[in-house]
Amino acid sequence: MASKKLKLLLLARMFQEQTDEDHTVTVRDIIGYLAGYGIPAERKTVYEDICLLRDFGLDIVHTITKTHNYYLGQRDFELPELKMLIDVVQSSPFLTHKKSVGLIGKLERLASTAQAGSLRRQVYVLNRVKTPNEQLYYNIDGINQAISENRCIEFRYFDWTLQGERAYRHGGKIYREGPAALCVDRNYYLVTYRPGPEKFIHFRVDRISDLRVTDIPRPALPEGFDPALYVRTIFDMHSGDTQRVTLELDGHLLNVTMDRFGRDAFYRPGPGHTFFVTADVEVSPTFLSWVLCFGGEARIVAPDSARAALRELACAALERNKDE
Repeated sequence: MASKKLKLLLLARMFQEQTDEDHTVTVRDIIGYLAGYGIPAERKTVYEDICLLRDFGLDIVHTITKTHNYYLGQRDFELPELKMLIDVVQSSPFLTHKKSVGLIGKLERLASTAQAGSLRRQVYVLNRVKTPNEQLYYNIDGINQAISENRCIEFRYFDWTLQGERAYRHGGKIYREGPAALCVDRNYYLVTYRPGPEKFIHFRVDRISDLRVTDIPRPALPEGFDPALYVRTIFDMHSGDTQRVTLELDGHLLNVTMDRFGRDAFYRPGPGHTFFVTADVEVSPTFLSWVLCFGGEARIVAPDSARAALRELACAALERNKDE
């Protein structure tokens, strides 16, 4: 009886690992595979086992050429989906190199052995900049737990030194914060809420250490707080004063503007081949630098305070980079 149960498990694994549309097996192949594990099988019982696996939910496809062929058809993830997930893993700076390699290995096991070879084609891009903090995963897990249970968290926060060492802020003081949301904008960010003068604070999750979920209740968030809407107003998680800003940009910048502000911003035609966009943003140096990167193809129309901030940033950059 034990060998019969093991036989079904081995067959399920064989179809998962060794078969796909381009790599099929015959009943003779299956009998040989089982014999390698010391399990005898006959054609009749193999057919019965295939029917049982189908009843269990495996999409075992039967085709006929010169022989009767079988392979696993529908999988949880199609090959293009796995390739896309691997691209995401590789391009994520908040994952360490070690964690990226581990995740890619797990994703490869969701495909057949032959398909996994085509997934490995992309591993060469793994030399891009990655976080060196292996605690990131545990931080994310703890923060999610605290958010779901409405509890505060405690942690220490650090900056990197030129020597690659950690320099803890405020002498390694323990921060106690009420987590409001986790956001991804090239890096993972923790958004916390401090009542009193209502203020949201941002922390890079990969620069958090010694995180602990406390039993202290989290302060109630402002009524109607929408994490998705909040994140849309800020640039690269650098805080500034939220203002309704109107920009005028050259027409060919519409796609990148849509990528930044989304379709919910207000767009209207401008003179010539330009257009206007109005959106609520936090006027931070990151936002102003985004405008400056387009040179003379973008300008802030309103408000005047944002225009002045842009001129001040541009003048400071010119002063710093002028010839000696």
